[in-house]
Amino acid sequence: MAATIVIGSQWGDEGKGKIIDFLAAKSDYIIRFHGGNNAGHTVNSNKGEFVFHLIPSGVFNPNSTNIISNGVVIDLEVLVNEIEALEDIGIVIKGRLLISPRAHLIMPYHKILDEIYEREKGQEKSGTTKRGIGPAYADKVSYNGIRIGDLLDDEIFSRRLKTQLALKNKILSAFGEENLIQEDIEKEFLSFKRKISSFVKETSGIINSAIDDGKQVLFEGAQGMFLDNDWGTYPYVTGSSVLANSVTAGAGVSAQKVESIIGVAKAYTTRVGEGPFPTELNNKIGDTLRKLGNEFGATTGRKRRCGWLDLELLRFAAKINGFSSFAITKLDVLDSFQEIKISTNYLYKDKKINYEDLGLNDINKVKPVYETLKGWSSPTKGITRYSQLPIEAKKYLQFIEEELQIPITLVSTGSKRNETIVL
Repeated sequence: MAATIVIGSQWGDEGKGKIIDFLAAKSDYIIRFHGGNNAGHTVNSNKGEFVFHLIPSGVFNPNSTNIISNGVVIDLEVLVNEIEALEDIGIVIKGRLLISPRAHLIMPYHKILDEIYEREKGQEKSGTTKRGIGPAYADKVSYNGIRIGDLLDDEIFSRRLKTQLALKNKILSAFGEENLIQEDIEKEFLSFKRKISSFVKETSGIINSAIDDGKQVLFEGAQGMFLDNDWGTYPYVTGSSVLANSVTAGAGVSAQKVESIIGVAKAYTTRVGEGPFPTELNNKIGDTLRKLGNEFGATTGRKRRCGWLDLELLRFAAKINGFSSFAITKLDVLDSFQEIKISTNYLYKDKKINYEDLGLNDINKVKPVYETLKGWSSPTKGITRYSQLPIEAKKYLQFIEEELQIPITLVSTGSKRNETIVL
């Protein structure tokens, strides 16, 4: 049994794409099991840099099977564009990509509703990507969703679309938006169906059989732990569960079949959009981190807010997900800092407090407690052996391990696959 889950342990953008690509080189199956095209996983391959929003990041391993399972909500336009982009550079995708018929579709009205909700909430907006993710998941749980399997049957798709447009056009009209026309949507989605129908196959049995047969199976998390819609910084979260155990609902696999869970964290912290951020640096240091780390959203291009590493967040992420190890990325971004701070815990009303014990609106009021470590002021980019790291960089990693009591097994020192230290 060799199933591994990779989960982001901050607010997303932790470098999961790089870590998954590294692990996928020795994996037989790579599975996306939640989220939608609000995720952006950047992979540097020998064919260039690619940002995947739906197709699993392991697609460059020619011996792998890549699966989009039932927990994902799918924008077919984005998916088709990704398939065609891979085909254009000679990547054989046929027979290597499977899509669950149970996965829900992001429809045109979902994107419009996402825009409306953000606009009408004004200063209370959640800072979504406006890709329709939340409204698609809302339709899923309110029995109004349309699934991939529905699209394959023209009569069922037409009937369900008619029902939804009867509902959604009334909402659009109330906000001054033009009504959507069924014939236009059906025409567009018919072209999508022609492109993706050969990839559609029930995936749960395939995944379970692969694990039972001892294949290397890698589950690719999207977003980050603190965008989870139960345990994240609600309402500034995503529309799905981001926890490791959501693999059960999102891929039809028992949690007992998972052998290891890797939490991915940057050597510092970033966040895109609105929401609390205790260690945020609204100063020159934050600007420097953004510049050196090229911290702009892979999906939206928005500037990422930057701050020091927050161990209280990682501690809770490790506890609730059951991390067996951590992968630390972008260590090289800290190379030029003479001093580096790490937040070890929070104070609330002058008392130490854990993340999970904070009131829903109190994380904005915590005071991070910092430890200051000496920087290494030496380049680490491209280093592939732990012994080659500067002593202060080793001390930085050791401090994290000691505080979290969880081993670091991977350290990324650059965006390329081989710029990785295996511990």
